[in-house]
Amino acid sequence: MQNNGNNITNQSHWETYWENYRFDKIPQKVVFEKFMPKLCRGKSFIEIGGFPGVFAAYFYKHGIKDVTVLDFYMNTEIVRKFEKINHLPENAIRCIDTDFFSFSSERKYDVVFSSGFIEHFQDTRDVIARHVDLLSETGQLLILIPNFLGLNGKMQQWFDKENLDSHNLKSMEIPYLRNLMNSFGLQDISVDYIGKPMLWLEPKPRNKRFRKAVKMLSYASKLFPVKGRFLSPFIAIYARK
Repeated sequence: MQNNGNNITNQSHWETYWENYRFDKIPQKVVFEKFMPKLCRGKSFIEIGGFPGVFAAYFYKHGIKDVTVLDFYMNTEIVRKFEKINHLPENAIRCIDTDFFSFSSERKYDVVFSSGFIEHFQDTRDVIARHVDLLSETGQLLILIPNFLGLNGKMQQWFDKENLDSHNLKSMEIPYLRNLMNSFGLQDISVDYIGKPMLWLEPKPRNKRFRKAVKMLSYASKLFPVKGRFLSPFIAIYARK
């Protein structure tokens, strides 16, 4: 991505990040499942920061055959292998290899989606506005953000401060996000915590010795399925044109 003063991360950060990940199966369940009946009405989908195409493949399997991922870190060979493993037609996932902040498109999409993206930038409103600009006349927006303002954030602070520092914690404040969303003139706006309690550390080699303990604590946290800032793993923003 261009170094425009808005970025918290850089290219080398993501190169290192993806080196530690495996790309294999489309998830059977997703945390945003309750939104799927609405979203599946669309005919076109784009995910911002969508490499390697996991969610694009998920939407493809659920009936939206026109799927695109846009990312400034893109390895199309990995995307094609991912398609093959999951029995998708070759080139089913369209790849746009570019910086989102220099991207402009006359084409609009029925579903504009991102997960774990907007919190890596300082100007949250600008990032969301660029998502909104890609919506078709009947477009729907779904943005997922990790919640690091509760227990999961403490895990990051204690065991992986570098990862915590790559996130804009202001973008995880519900009242702030609601105020932003109300400025775009969209309908059916929802900004809320989502998901059963879950804790995690990124699969970095140096986190290996801590991940088992955090995983055990994550299982224990599920005994207290209370939605809110302390335990909920994600925030979901939904809106439509």
